[in-house]
Amino acid sequence: MTGTPERPTSLHKREDGVRPAAEADLRALFGESTVVFASMSGPAHLLEAASPVFFTAFGRTEERTGLPIGQLLPELAEQGFVTLLDRVYRTGRPFTGRNARVLLGEGAQQREVFFDFTYEPRRDVGGNVMGVRMIGVETTQVHHAQRLTAEHRALLEQIARQAPLQEVLEGMAKAIEDLSPEVLVSVLLADADGLHLRHGTAPSLPDFYNEAIDGIATGDGVGSCGTAAHRRQRVIVSDIATDPYWDDFRELAVRAGLAACWSTPILARDGQLLGTFAMYHRVPRAPVEADLALAGVFADTAALAIERHRAEQARLAAEAREKAARNDLAFLLRASTALGADLDYAQTLQRLAALCVPALAPLCAVDAVEGGRVRRVATAAPTEHARQTLAAYIPVFDADDDAVARVLASSLTEVARRVPTGPGPWQDLGVTGYLCVPLTDRGQTFATLTLLTTGDHVFDGHAVALAEELARRAATAAGNARQYTQRAALARDLQAGLLLPELPALPGAELATYYHPAGEGLDIGGDFYDVFPLADGSWAFMLGDVCGRGALAATTTALVRHTARAVASFLPGPQAVVQSINQALIKRHGSHGTGFVTLVYGHFTPTGSGIDIELVRAGHTFPLHLTDAGARPVTSEGPLLGVLPEPALESCRVALAPEESLVLYTDGITEARNSADVLFDEARLADALTPSPRRAPEVLATLTAAVRAFTEDREVDDDQAVLILTATPPDAGPA
Repeated sequence: MTGTPERPTSLHKREDGVRPAAEADLRALFGESTVVFASMSGPAHLLEAASPVFFTAFGRTEERTGLPIGQLLPELAEQGFVTLLDRVYRTGRPFTGRNARVLLGEGAQQREVFFDFTYEPRRDVGGNVMGVRMIGVETTQVHHAQRLTAEHRALLEQIARQAPLQEVLEGMAKAIEDLSPEVLVSVLLADADGLHLRHGTAPSLPDFYNEAIDGIATGDGVGSCGTAAHRRQRVIVSDIATDPYWDDFRELAVRAGLAACWSTPILARDGQLLGTFAMYHRVPRAPVEADLALAGVFADTAALAIERHRAEQARLAAEAREKAARNDLAFLLRASTALGADLDYAQTLQRLAALCVPALAPLCAVDAVEGGRVRRVATAAPTEHARQTLAAYIPVFDADDDAVARVLASSLTEVARRVPTGPGPWQDLGVTGYLCVPLTDRGQTFATLTLLTTGDHVFDGHAVALAEELARRAATAAGNARQYTQRAALARDLQAGLLLPELPALPGAELATYYHPAGEGLDIGGDFYDVFPLADGSWAFMLGDVCGRGALAATTTALVRHTARAVASFLPGPQAVVQSINQALIKRHGSHGTGFVTLVYGHFTPTGSGIDIELVRAGHTFPLHLTDAGARPVTSEGPLLGVLPEPALESCRVALAPEESLVLYTDGITEARNSADVLFDEARLADALTPSPRRAPEVLATLTAAVRAFTEDREVDDDQAVLILTATPPDAGPA
């Protein structure tokens, strides 16, 4: 007989939300009370009369009277019920039994029933006991319902305290099998898409059977469970041997000793398939109303347990995703901090490799394009040997069979669960897969990040996305570092062009210079100095400070130096040269800057007893004259240059005896600050140079050491420049 589908009970609801089918299930389980009656006579308890239900209740198909009850129902005698009849007959006192357990039938056909009964004496007109009357109410279904209710309550308590789903389902299956020993219970759980069923529980079915049906598809004719899941309807197969639904599983069922299967779909409140609840039998059998009611009640209970389990799993998955997202964000924040720790291009890429191992993969390599070729610039591995092995291989830039070359060309991520194509130390390192991500800055792919797996490690979508985000941040940091390196080199080159490339040898004098830019050295500083020979055999020197930094400051510095070098040999002295510099500043184009300049400019001439100096100070810090008596400022008044068309300038003469020095410095020296924000100032400078060292390099070393000690090697806020002229003894020759 073909399996019989029924409409799913959980799809029928009244407007008040109560399922009529559920009410029917409960009525079927609790049943209706069966009342039996029998009248017996004499001490042998001959059955004189009985209700038809009496014979049915005790499993007798033939209504027979006139026989002793012990002969008609010998199982009652064996269980002591005839002895009770004897006592009532003998004493004349009635007897009442509550929920008495009675075993009817023999062997495999024996069944358990329960009764509430009363034995009453029958009397004649003289009051003598002539027999016994029995009135009984069968309470079997009530007894079973009480057990069912207790088991059901225990299951609901398990669900409420969120016991593991496997524990709940197994407890439910065993409870049903205890209530109905002929039943074998199976619960299958639906995949999220509802297209396959997975093993949930089946404590009494053989393992080979459970393994065989684990993962079966839902569909019409796929056994009882696959069909019930597909139709969302109960499917009853009373004889597996003949039902076409079981054509593909009949041999399996025979091996497992299964002959009938009734399957009920387990549905969520919104109608979504959750699984199936199946009741198997070892003999062909069709269900009665109580069987279907039992299936309905426990299918609903299973639905509640599965829904709670799925909700809990969804909550845990959401928490896991949130935790993973937090961990990813924390990792990326730490990575961004590490990648931006300094502005060194090579160090940035090495940090990138170190960040990836072991967080993202056991092996990592970073390859960059330099000068039209690929160079392996960074590697990371769990051991130094593995790192060196990985570092020894360099990809070929234009090789079609190399993953690095392909990613550099396409700017697209490449991932595979196999070793990379092309040559490499893959076998030595045990590589099983790779992920190659481009590093792109301003639309240009300049490097790749290659992550290599070993063993069972694989790259999922989450790992790919995390690696791509890390690569994006690393590309930005590396691009900034490379740009910084280029700008710093350019600034150094330009600054070197505005300073003396090398110190000249001076007649009768020794020269020492110092320049230290503020900040990171990306901008050209405003401090400058110069020393150059004049046509009459004397020498010119200068040290100044341009307002501002960068390109405009460099333009002004160049204007000052080139003007001085151009006119110095043709003008009578320092005062005229400084006036010419001022005119050049006044007449410069607005696009070349408008900032002012402070300057000390002078000429010196060697003499037999030292050197004679004539200088002009224009708004600059006072030079120091170092003698045996100490350091004293050289006073010469003059305003800033580039402000007034005809500034009032005065020249000052200084004679340096042998081993005496003239110290020129910018305000970056005297305005250097310590941790308490106190200035180094002119007084500390003079104290540091007293007593005076004898040679220019010693003076410079003493000065810079004093500033560093005072500032505790803190980063300076302003450029610092120093020029020192020291007169040499007559026999010393050019310095």
